[in-house]
Amino acid sequence: MMPAPLRVIIAGGGTGGHLFPGVAVADEFRRRVPGTEILFVGTRRGIESRVLGRQGYDLRTIPVSGLRGKGAFGFLGGLMKIPAALTASRDILEKFEPHLVFGVGGYASGPAVLAARLMGIPTAVAEQNAVPGLTNRILGKVARRVFVSFPETLSFFASGKAVVTGNPVRRGFIEAPSETPARDSRFTVLVVGGSQGAGAVNAAFVDAASRLRDLEGGLYLIHQTGPGGDQVVREAYERVHVAAEVHPFIEDMAAAYDRADLLVCRAGATTVAEITARGKAAVFVPFPHAAGDHQRKNAEVLVRGGAGEMILQKDLTGEALAGLIERLSRDRDRVAKMAGKARKLGNVNAARDIVTFCLELLEEKNTVVKG
Repeated sequence: MMPAPLRVIIAGGGTGGHLFPGVAVADEFRRRVPGTEILFVGTRRGIESRVLGRQGYDLRTIPVSGLRGKGAFGFLGGLMKIPAALTASRDILEKFEPHLVFGVGGYASGPAVLAARLMGIPTAVAEQNAVPGLTNRILGKVARRVFVSFPETLSFFASGKAVVTGNPVRRGFIEAPSETPARDSRFTVLVVGGSQGAGAVNAAFVDAASRLRDLEGGLYLIHQTGPGGDQVVREAYERVHVAAEVHPFIEDMAAAYDRADLLVCRAGATTVAEITARGKAAVFVPFPHAAGDHQRKNAEVLVRGGAGEMILQKDLTGEALAGLIERLSRDRDRVAKMAGKARKLGNVNAARDIVTFCLELLEEKNTVVKG
């Protein structure tokens, strides 16, 4: 029989790329099994501490930090926190009594999933990137099921354990717009610098825009700069007389996608998933300092599939960016084909499929029947 209520812990976060797929899965659990109780486990420093309250979810934090990219002392400090993080995770699990613990990546997911495994609670993890991070490489050895976004990722996990589901996205990217968005006749480019390293994309695009102001047919820009960058970028566009709207953050990103002919963006897992869900052509500028160079590898999947172009940051100049955008603006048929290929590379039902697999895991344990 279905427990009343079903209780699920979603562990991890740190960045939106880890957290928002978890929110999408949480929303789907609530839709499929009404009354499901969801608890997130993360850290005080991660994005989860700032956004989950607005999403209607509770958060418990544990004392944990990353191990990679912090030098020898940072690595040792991270190791020393693991016992306390495992203890804190076990305390949370004992109080909440979840039927499932679902890891979404990021170092906060490690202790919670490991503690659940030791307590005999069913576990699953999601890997959003083409190349798994350190945490998920470890958790993939103990979790019952691993959900990956790309077929290329299957080789990192034991045969039969991982399944390709795609990366869950927020429902706004799945649902058709309630009304046809107003489209500008000018070639419209959505620029998204990402949560890491937005400054380099902002600077390159300001230089590119000055070279594109006389673009045949006209140019219109929608630019998300990230916090603190909007005023400088807005003034730069005004000086070169380029039509643009500039925002530090865009709340309704799905609507912005719908207005754009082309995206210029980083290649984080969430951005890639949103592009495939909405079916958009893109020029990727992978963040070069991402762990394991995973953004470049994410972008390569779409580039090989004919859905995008890529400029490495070491090659990123206003001249190179402007030249590529000008060529694409003159070949709208190619842009449309890229968009169509992007849509074929994604799975808008990723959250639904993941929840189905999770409910099957619980059935195997005779804990719950299908919702």
